[in-house]
Amino acid sequence: MPNERKKILVIDVGGSNIKMMISQEEKRRKFPSGPKIGPEEAVEQIKETTSDWSFDAVAIGFPAPVREGKIMSDPKHLGKGWAGFDFAKALGKPVRVINDAALQALGSYHGGGRMLFLGLGTGLGSALVWKNHVLPLEFGDLPFGEGIIEDWLGDSGLQHLGKKDWQRETVDAIKQLKRAVIADYVVLGGGNAKIIEELPDGFELGSNRNAYPGGVRLWETDPETKRPRWRIM
Repeated sequence: MPNERKKILVIDVGGSNIKMMISQEEKRRKFPSGPKIGPEEAVEQIKETTSDWSFDAVAIGFPAPVREGKIMSDPKHLGKGWAGFDFAKALGKPVRVINDAALQALGSYHGGGRMLFLGLGTGLGSALVWKNHVLPLEFGDLPFGEGIIEDWLGDSGLQHLGKKDWQRETVDAIKQLKRAVIADYVVLGGGNAKIIEELPDGFELGSNRNAYPGGVRLWETDPETKRPRWRIM
């Protein structure tokens, strides 16, 4: 089947919910995740929730380091057993897995040089995208203040600081990260991005729905080489 005709199920695994999309237009379906859910239970619920959907392949965004399509470690905000889990075997379809922030970044990229994506939600997701390249990052564990940066820019920082102070700290930190990676612009995704009332120049507000085009792009191939169009670093 030509790549253009593949129907992709995109699964966005988060610390609060697992969301599924079969097209850009159709309403997303989701179910709660949380610190106790493991991969077997998640797959069972995915199959049940998407039982009336037809698709050819699966793209998964996952909130942990992923290398060569394999989850490297269990995430902080979910249960155990995710590292090394075989999604293709469990779902019975071809599967490609990428870090969740990298999936959102891939779907958010619209050219224009080097883009830094930051997902402001339960924690802090990060990725850098430029022409045909996606570099997942792990900025969340960088030392910041008296802890690490995701403690300040994630949900716990928002609750601790309040909206006004959180906005100030977050914008200042993102400006530093933008300079550090020499990004041309920054796209902010995640549930808390919309809290920032005034975006500085070079900042854009993304959309959680960008996970869907990201999943489709993950399955694109170069028509000449037949290899994946996007290189995941």
